[in-house]
Amino acid sequence: MKVKQISVFLENKSGRLATVTRVLGDNGINIRALSIADTADFGILRLIVNDPDKAWQILKNNEFTVSETEIIAVQVPDKPGGLASILETLEKSKINIEYMYAFVGKSGENAVVVFRVEEIDRAITFLQENGIRLLTGKEVYTF
Repeated sequence: MKVKQISVFLENKSGRLATVTRVLGDNGINIRALSIADTADFGILRLIVNDPDKAWQILKNNEFTVSETEIIAVQVPDKPGGLASILETLEKSKINIEYMYAFVGKSGENAVVVFRVEEIDRAITFLQENGIRLLTGKEVYTF
């Protein structure tokens, strides 16, 4: 139930984001979701892609600073209150959420929320025990 996320360290200068996306696209990597956090000097681009191992290698070969992180992906009903119920469940467990982002799949019936948490194994167990559907890597990479 763990999903691989690629993180890329980028200097905060014109064209860097375009270069990353072009390198991935030219090599057949499809970006499923992304998030970027930045400061005045640099940014961290977080990516869910269709082939994380290949993407990691391509980026490394193109001299990007890249890392892989395990995250969890939860299917959330795409309706008002859908996310609140998931967050309330996590709050009961006292599991700290480091960051999160979301995307909507092709069907539009459900959203996918990606969580980076401090205690990933405990979070997986707790969410499953509470009837929350976690997605596999294969599901997320093709959602």
